[in-house]
Amino acid sequence: MRRATIAVTLAAALALAACGGGGDGGSGDAGELNIVGFAVPEAANKAIQAEWNKTSDGKGVRFKTSYGASGDQSRAVVSGLKADYVHFSVSSDVTRLVDAGLVDASWDDGPNKGIVSSSIVVLAVRKGNPKNIRDWDDLIRPDVKIVTPNPASSGAARWNALAAWGHISANGGTDAQATEYLTRLFDNVVALPGSGRDATTSFLGGTGDVLLAYENEAILATQNGEDLEWVVPKTTILIENPGAITKNSHAKAKSWLDFVLSDKGQRQFALKGFRPIVDGVDTKGVKGAKDPNNPFPTPEKLLTVQKDFESWSALSKKFFDEKEGVIVKIIAASGKSK
Repeated sequence: MRRATIAVTLAAALALAACGGGGDGGSGDAGELNIVGFAVPEAANKAIQAEWNKTSDGKGVRFKTSYGASGDQSRAVVSGLKADYVHFSVSSDVTRLVDAGLVDASWDDGPNKGIVSSSIVVLAVRKGNPKNIRDWDDLIRPDVKIVTPNPASSGAARWNALAAWGHISANGGTDAQATEYLTRLFDNVVALPGSGRDATTSFLGGTGDVLLAYENEAILATQNGEDLEWVVPKTTILIENPGAITKNSHAKAKSWLDFVLSDKGQRQFALKGFRPIVDGVDTKGVKGAKDPNNPFPTPEKLLTVQKDFESWSALSKKFFDEKEGVIVKIIAASGKSK
C-alpha cells in the first residue's frame, strides 16, 4: 500500500515539519523525544520505541510520554505541553495544532495522508456472550447495558458513534432513522468514561454488557489475560489514527516517524492488535486474536471517513459541534453527558 513512494514523499513533507528541531543531547546521549498521544496505542508505541532504540538512528534516544483522551491531549499541547511527536485518535485533533501554528499544514500530504495506525470498531462482550449480542441492532434491546467513552474528550468515542450511525446510513437509512437509532443506543449507555482506555477499564471492572471498542483494545485485553470476547459487526468503520511531528521538534523526530511507518514499526503495531497501514507487513502470530495467524478478518461492510462521511471537518461540524452537533445533542438529551 503505497510503500514504494512513502519514503520519497515523506522526506519532503517531513523536512518542512521538522524545521527548527533541536540537536541531540551530546556524547552517548541522543536526547529525549516527547511523545503525546491518546491512551489506546501506548503499549504499541512502547514496543516500537524499543525496536527503534536498537537501530543506529534510534540508539541512545530517551522518551518522555504523555497519554490520555485524544481531545484532551490535543488541547494540552496547544496549552503548552511539550511534544515532538503526537499520535491522536482523530485527524481533527492534529488540525487543532495546525491552527495553533504548532504543526506544519503539510503534515498529511504524504501517501499515508498522515495516518500511522488503524483499527476497526468492534463490540466487546462478556465471556461466552451471555446476552447473545451479534450486531448493532442488539444494542438497543432493553436488557443491554453499554459502555462507550465520551465524545467530548475521546476520539475513540467519535469513531464508535460514526460506526453506529453508519449502521443505519450506509444500509439505506435516513438521517432521521440514524438519529433515532443513536438516541436509543445512548439510552442504554451506563458509563461514558473520558477515554477509550478508561472505557475498557470500566468494562473489565464489571460495568455493562457490551463495550464499543477498538479491535486492538479487545486483542490487547486478551493478551493481558482478560476474559472477554468481541464481535465484528456486519457494518463497521476503518479507524485511522494520525501522527505528526511538531514544527520545533527534536532532530530525531523525523527518523522516528519514518520508523513508525516502516515494516518493522507496523509489525509492532500488528503484534498489539492494530491493522498495519502498509501492505506486506507480517501479521502472523498476534497473540490474543481469535486466529493469531489471521488476526484481522475483513468486515462485510467497511466504512471510511472519506467514502462515507466526506471529511473530518465536515463530520466534526455535523456530529460533534459543541452546540449543534447531532451526537452532542443526543447525549445531552440522554442526561448522561459529563
